[in-house]
Amino acid sequence: MSQVRVLVGTKKGAFVLSSDGTRKDWTVDGPFFAGWEIYHVKGSPVDPNRLYASQSSGWFGQVMQRSDDGGKTWNAAGNKFAYDGVPGTHQWYDGTPHPWEFKRVWHIEPSLSDPDVVFAGVEDAALFRSGDGGATWEELAGLRGHGTGPHWQPGAGGMCLHTVILDPADPGRIYIAISAAGAFRTDDGGQTWKPINKGLVSNFMPDPTAEVGHCVHHIAMHPARPGVLFMQKHWDVMRSDDAGESWQEVSGNLPTDFGFVIDVHAHEPETLYVVPIKSDSEHFPPDGKLRVYRSRTGGNEWEELARGLPERDCYVNVLRDAMAVDTLDECGVYFGTTGGQVYASCDGGDNWAPIVRDLPAVLSVEVQTLA
Repeated sequence: MSQVRVLVGTKKGAFVLSSDGTRKDWTVDGPFFAGWEIYHVKGSPVDPNRLYASQSSGWFGQVMQRSDDGGKTWNAAGNKFAYDGVPGTHQWYDGTPHPWEFKRVWHIEPSLSDPDVVFAGVEDAALFRSGDGGATWEELAGLRGHGTGPHWQPGAGGMCLHTVILDPADPGRIYIAISAAGAFRTDDGGQTWKPINKGLVSNFMPDPTAEVGHCVHHIAMHPARPGVLFMQKHWDVMRSDDAGESWQEVSGNLPTDFGFVIDVHAHEPETLYVVPIKSDSEHFPPDGKLRVYRSRTGGNEWEELARGLPERDCYVNVLRDAMAVDTLDECGVYFGTTGGQVYASCDGGDNWAPIVRDLPAVLSVEVQTLA
């Protein structure tokens, strides 16, 4: 029988939640790295025992962790993040200069073909690659060398590169997203990059339709259709059918189109999930009712999913990397909250139940489906 492993990064450690294919009973292992912020934990799609974790604290800084036994033990050897020695300077919209600095790793994306190759999106916004299982890292400097840096600015959480998507059909193609710069794409493995933000409108910017500067919260892609992208933006849910060359709004009948997370059903490329948040100043569900919304039509038409979720007095948030799906025949959907709950639906979103409560605030949720 298949196994499911849910990898949870929190404000005070990492947790591994495990179940068999029925997904009824769960074991909870952890906390690993107790007391540390674990921004992201993700497993290799090539080697199910290879896990990577981003471990951070204000006192000790950033550490990258690797496990080769499914999370039982971890190794922090290496962790040398090298760049070209020219930090560079950004300028905010008010003209204030800001030198580039390395602060933390927001997102880890293991290679689709080699367990020792892994990418890291960091703050300040940059993309790094390791070819030795995380021991050493080299910046893909073409991104910051693109020339649009003076128009990037930090979002509320910092100027972070938080989304990395590898194209399964084209090894040279990578999509990334930055808060607050927008989405970018490379077609040559990271040597050169282009902004892919046509169609985005951000009224907080001096030029709402500018080439860069948009606050993209998350991007999702179904591996069967790598040219179709879905985006949760700072206001607006968007869709691209041409690898990001252009975007159209698909917010439709959502109660609010502000949120952080977006994901795609494992077997239905037109089925999307979002968690609406009241506003950019009130990061909690509308009316205090936690809801997931599902579209079976690729956007515009959305249905409320409420069974098993809090009906009142719920003021948590669901952060950008805190939703994931498994690949079992009946697709499971999982998300974590800043209140420390991890919810699961074993039927594509129709019914929900908490796997665990009272964890530290959840920063990320990833899922492995194991044979």
